[in-house]
This record gives sequence, C-alpha cells and structure tokens, in this order.
Amino acid sequence: MRLPRDLSGPELVEALGKFGYSVSRQVGSHLRLTTQENGVHHITIPNHKPLRIGTLASILDEVALHHHISREELLTRLRL
Repeated sequence: MRLPRDLSGPELVEALGKFGYSVSRQVGSHLRLTTQENGVHHITIPNHKPLRIGTLASILDEVALHHHISREELLTRLRL
C-alpha cells in the first residue's frame, strides 16, 4: 500500500488516536505521543505539513512493530 504524500503531523496524531496514542508533551515543533496499549510506548512526531515520506514510514514501522502488525495492516486500520 502506498504511503500518503500530503499527511501532516496533526493529521497523523489524530489517526494514531485509534491506537490509544495521545499527546503527552510538545517541545518546539515536535509532539510526543504515548500509549498504554500493549505496554507503554512513546513516539515523536514532527508538527510539519506535509511529513516527509521517510519520516512517515519510520513512524508507521515503529507503531506497527509495537502493536505486532504489519505496516499494511496499520495503514488499513488507520485508513490513511
């Protein structure tokens, strides 16, 4: 599945809310998200529009790894 090319940081934060992620703090232009599902997990997302493809891919891979699913499954669930 192809990654979206025009996704912003806040849009990704909203989408990751489906997996229990919420903003725990913000420093400058970066948001730190935390979830308690499947154990505690922290991830940092730049508050940019649009996110770079490599950055988005890395974030999605890390979230998918934490939730023991593939990136394709994650994209399907997030409907990105």
